Amino acid sequence: MLKLKLHWQILIAIAAAFLVGGVVNFAGDATWAKAIVNAGEFIGTFFLNALKMIIVPLVLSSIICGVAGMGKGADLGRLGAKALSFYALSSTIAILVGLLVVNVMTPGEINGEPARDQLNLSSTEQVDQQLAKVEGRGLGDVAAVFLRMVPPNLVEAAAEGQMLGLITFGLLFGFFMVRVAPAASETLMNFWTGVSEVMMKITMLVMKFAPLGVFGLVTVTIAGTGLEILANLAVFFFTVTFALAIHVLVVMPLLLRYLGGVKNPYRQIAFMAPALLTAFSTASSSGTLPLTMDCVEKNAGVSKRTSSFVLPLGATINMDGTALYECVAAMFIAQAYGLDLTIGVQFTIVLIALLTSIGVAGIPSASLMAITVILTAVGLPLEGIGLLLVTDRILDMMRTAVNVFSDSCCATIIARTEGEKTNFE
Repeated sequence: MLKLKLHWQILIAIAAAFLVGGVVNFAGDATWAKAIVNAGEFIGTFFLNALKMIIVPLVLSSIICGVAGMGKGADLGRLGAKALSFYALSSTIAILVGLLVVNVMTPGEINGEPARDQLNLSSTEQVDQQLAKVEGRGLGDVAAVFLRMVPPNLVEAAAEGQMLGLITFGLLFGFFMVRVAPAASETLMNFWTGVSEVMMKITMLVMKFAPLGVFGLVTVTIAGTGLEILANLAVFFFTVTFALAIHVLVVMPLLLRYLGGVKNPYRQIAFMAPALLTAFSTASSSGTLPLTMDCVEKNAGVSKRTSSFVLPLGATINMDGTALYECVAAMFIAQAYGLDLTIGVQFTIVLIALLTSIGVAGIPSASLMAITVILTAVGLPLEGIGLLLVTDRILDMMRTAVNVFSDSCCATIIARTEGEKTNFE
């Protein structure tokens, strides 16, 4: 029996949701139409609740294991320091590019007005109160962001969805976990590895129901707005695409040129073409890793010593395209609700996008999880995720290709700073 891959199931679910939602929208106030909408709301809410349920243990265990897996120092030597520095730099630039583009293009507005009604976003009193708390934050909240990184009560922070504190704790715990007595370190490593593996299995279980969740969320959206939503989401789609293009065609070549001394940095795209096409078609950085290493070594001329360390690390923690998308998506939802986010809130989005792109990069549908974390931390309603699902599959393919390209650029830059002879000469 033919078993469709998850992304095909989700695409079919989206197509079915457009069909059913369009029919319901045409039917108007018919009893059966209301019943379908209610069922869609139930399914969509159930799916979002399942995502929220696994966020805290999943993010915490992923970060602890990821940091601990880097070791005490053997892997964090010269190559490790260079790789981590580049990954932090490129991801930060990617997020800032996304933030700049989304503020200029304002995809969440239509004719200068918030697209809340056109996108069928809720207008309940509870949602309005939640939004008022977000909009009321000022410049002083930049300092508050750092305070939230060190919560006085970790359990309370987890219960309230304050992910910054949990992420900070995870980074510190993972770092020091491998620096205690070997017996204790091994016990802790086994425990958190077990938690991480269990959470991955639970995540896989939840994601098996993603097509149903997507169907419910998108059906409700289409039923409320009609097919006009495609036009409303077009600006968001091109905003993300334009920002990703800037990162690949402008930012990465500049880093190759000035950090790696590559005279013709655009050759990197040609060298990596097979890996980029594979990443685009599979939407999997980890699945593309063998081909990425092959292209970097044979086409770009990077040594196996460098590529075998830098690329697996990058496939785990370096997600430029994902981080950029998370930032743009959160800002898009805020704009659609009519929020004028202050520097403090935007700084929070940038910081969490950077940290979550590291913490949940290795899981299926990582961006969906990360955006859930960001929206929860900032205080935005999670219903906006239903909008993102409409265009997510194609954008997921694009940002995965960007992730892989950034990893390859890092390998090339480090190889050249190590004095290796590459194929750019």
